[in-house]
Amino acid sequence: MPMSKPSSIRIMLPVIALIFVLAGCGSDGGGADTSTSASSAQASSAGHVFVIVMENRNYDQALAEPYTASLASQYAVANDYHAVGHPSGPNYLALTSGSTWGMDMATGDKYRALPSGEDIGSELTSADIPWKAYMEDMGPEGCFDTSKSYGLNHNPFAWYGGQCPDNVVNSSQLDADLSGDTPNFVWITPNNCNDTDKCGVSTGDQWLGEIVPKITESEAWKKDGVLYIVWDEDDDKKSTINRVPLIEVALNLKSHQTDVHYDHYSLLATIEDQLGVQRLGESVNAQPITDL
Repeated sequence: MPMSKPSSIRIMLPVIALIFVLAGCGSDGGGADTSTSASSAQASSAGHVFVIVMENRNYDQALAEPYTASLASQYAVANDYHAVGHPSGPNYLALTSGSTWGMDMATGDKYRALPSGEDIGSELTSADIPWKAYMEDMGPEGCFDTSKSYGLNHNPFAWYGGQCPDNVVNSSQLDADLSGDTPNFVWITPNNCNDTDKCGVSTGDQWLGEIVPKITESEAWKKDGVLYIVWDEDDDKKSTINRVPLIEVALNLKSHQTDVHYDHYSLLATIEDQLGVQRLGESVNAQPITDL
């Protein structure tokens, strides 16, 4: 009859195996540091990111409206969040590429083609991550169609490469996509009235009261989604403070606020980390919004 192994050996074998497993977790076999990949895997936990960009209201103005105030009190709000310039164009570009591309009040935000491939939309396309930008009242001719209620300066994705990506669609498609195959990145631009650019802040508040519940009732948001509602700039074109609200809406998110200083580059960095793509421009050195 074969002799049984000593109990001490039986105990040590699993321990030795565990040591090798733990060692493997800390190395890729070639001595490379895997902390970055581990961090990226953790940051990519939000499988669906929704962004709504409102217009031209400061922190106090936006949060004075009932529905917006209810979102801020129920979920999370950044109290020290700032736009990066004036007028609208530089802020939309900062939110999607990490750069204002030299635009300011002196240059204005008249449309011009920018280099292609240097925006989050292009990154997501290259990474095969589904995304769409929904533009309210964009005409049948697409991004460059003129409309009184649609502004090309509020559609940053048409600037990169001077073309209109297929991913940029009229917002009439949003309802169907929310109830079906929702893209991982959803950008929503209201028309020039609903975003409060040309209409009162109460109009934007009512519009948010209609669109936000559609998002929070979707399976994508309930499964692994996060919604960011942000204002592009405040109401004073001469303002250097440019303080605007950022509201984060996520399932089971504890109601709270943060007083950490953030800006549009911080939000872009956060979204890029969540979707698992590289940071662009100024977002590389920006502090991501992790305390919301």
